Amino acid sequence: MSLTRIHNLSISLDGFATGEPQSADAPFGHAGERLHEWMFATRFWDAGGTVGVDDAFAARHSVGFGAEIMGANKFGPPGWQDDPDWKGWWGPNPPFHTPTFVLTHHPRPPIEMAGGTTFHFLQAAPAEALATAAEAAGGLDVRIGGGATVVRDFVAAGLVDHMHLVQVPIVLGRGVRVWDGLEVLEDTYDIEAVSSPSGVTHLTFARRAGANI
Repeated sequence: MSLTRIHNLSISLDGFATGEPQSADAPFGHAGERLHEWMFATRFWDAGGTVGVDDAFAARHSVGFGAEIMGANKFGPPGWQDDPDWKGWWGPNPPFHTPTFVLTHHPRPPIEMAGGTTFHFLQAAPAEALATAAEAAGGLDVRIGGGATVVRDFVAAGLVDHMHLVQVPIVLGRGVRVWDGLEVLEDTYDIEAVSSPSGVTHLTFARRAGANI
């Protein structure tokens, strides 16, 4: 059975998955790349990187997925909908290699990229978007790729089976938080925490059988 999963979503100690303001020059706002330095240091990201707990968790990001769902703010900076030439941050060969569904109030025709990624643009509620992505995934899992608002919406709708969040030891103070409105998640998920020598903590949330948000 296809699962809905989140992997490698980095958050600050105060729960922010991105800073502000987002722009073409600063995709994560004032957070810069600080939320993701743990991953950049791994062999998953760089062939010369480290092995160990961070690498083991990071590598799961690419295993078993047949489709991805992301929000408009992950696909581009504010105003990208008005630029017909905008094709995402990632260049001609994005790292997804699957059908990738971008949730937006301004749908446009699909964009086929190198490496197997095709961006589809949907105006849809979480359950409808997930049904579309699951069909495209062909029995593989669907990754909820972010940003924080999309993750929060899918968790609140009771649609996420597994989450891997990485708590990074920085305080951002402002931005977009993941946890707002998601009280008592501990009643729905079994939660494990694994500390890494890099200073981050890997948090995994596995939905309990029969549990609903």
